Amino acid sequence: MRHRPIALDPADVQVKVRGGIRPADVLRARQTMAELARLSHEPVLDARITLATAPGLAARRRTAQAVLDVQGRLIRARASAASTRAAIHVLRDRLRARLLESTRDWENRRGRHHRQRTSANAAANAADSVAGRAAGSGGEPRIVRRLAADRTVPDEAVVDMEQLGYDFLLFVEDVTGQDSVVYRAGRGYRLAQLVPDPCLPTPTCAAISISPSPAARLTLDEAVERLELTGWPFVFFADADTGAGCVLHRRDDGDYGLLSTAHGD
Repeated sequence: MRHRPIALDPADVQVKVRGGIRPADVLRARQTMAELARLSHEPVLDARITLATAPGLAARRRTAQAVLDVQGRLIRARASAASTRAAIHVLRDRLRARLLESTRDWENRRGRHHRQRTSANAAANAADSVAGRAAGSGGEPRIVRRLAADRTVPDEAVVDMEQLGYDFLLFVEDVTGQDSVVYRAGRGYRLAQLVPDPCLPTPTCAAISISPSPAARLTLDEAVERLELTGWPFVFFADADTGAGCVLHRRDDGDYGLLSTAHGD
């Protein structure tokens, strides 16, 4: 059961501005966040958005980054475009998708009927577990698939990775259009691309090194085998059929997580 939309006054939205941002875009950002709050299944305790001019070689790009605190659960998104208005538009679509996904997860956990939500959850979780294990032979780990379609620059990808608490992040590099991954490497970070592009601007963060090696082209079975044999935290590869960038990793629940770029689906 859906709750009634929860109102958020645009004036309550906290806006940070970096660089020359027009007042009209600040107002648009406040209104956009307030409208998005109506999609939430729980109270939005806080809404923040940062509008900025990208640094360095990406100075002509405008970025918009937002965080919604939905009853203690943080919903984040970031977008960049040639104008602040366009960046807010893209950000709105990304936040909307993540809010709706969050809502579906919330409803699934509680069931469709309030009185039966505890038993419904138990039954659903049990069914998911059985179905997931049945998908593999002999109770082997299943593959949990997700899309990774964010388009950004390596420096922003590292910031997103740190804010989300991840050890790696798959994304589409904004300048070259290459499927790429950033990950922790020693005391710094490492960037790998499907095919290292000489046109890639040097990251402004000196702690990001660039791998000169192209990603291997693998089937999913080959990626699983490589992950198991090497013991690496993840395997970055090009899908043997589509050529899309993918990351295979071991999840905390014992299953495999498969991230892939949207155009590879």
